[in-house]
Amino acid sequence: MLIKVDKINIERILRDAVEMLKNGGIVAYPTETFYGLGAKFDIENSLKRLYDMKKRPQDKAMPLIIGDTRLLSIIAAHADKKAITLMECFWPGPLTLILPARESISAFLTAGTHKVAVRVPGESFALHLARAAGFPITATSANPSGLSPARKADTVFRYFGDQVDLIIDAGPSPGGLPSTIVEATNDGIKVLREGVIRKESLFTP
Repeated sequence: MLIKVDKINIERILRDAVEMLKNGGIVAYPTETFYGLGAKFDIENSLKRLYDMKKRPQDKAMPLIIGDTRLLSIIAAHADKKAITLMECFWPGPLTLILPARESISAFLTAGTHKVAVRVPGESFALHLARAAGFPITATSANPSGLSPARKADTVFRYFGDQVDLIIDAGPSPGGLPSTIVEATNDGIKVLREGVIRKESLFTP
């Protein structure tokens, strides 16, 4: 199902999307970079569906978004001071942080690394969805592995058809570079992927 968002129906669509996620559905939504695929972080069958849909290798972890840093304790064992400093500087925004995962987190999210990737997204439907949900949501790019990330809802539909339970069309996403991925501990900052946020910015926050 593909639904277009406007100022009048956004609250209803947010409620519908959250209910869909709670019931194990998969939702496609625009982020501050590309469209993402969302599933509730603790529904194992939904996470497996995502991997199967994307034909994603099992050794690739699945990133998450949250609407508030207070939700970090659900998924992360702890965050070092450097990581907290980066959160304060760049969240909400396209900075994904790698943190030690809680033992209860699904292996579909950690890919056996015992680490979890998470961000509070920048201004976008994704941020509103994460805040409305109140729980972590996957934010893997809406494309089969090896194909270009989707910037438009109709591209998501072309890729996946009715395998996605709800596609939220809020117009084209900005595209460009993906989020920057960083592992920050008290030992230092390690840039795993340079994206929208440039490397030099991270060392002089």
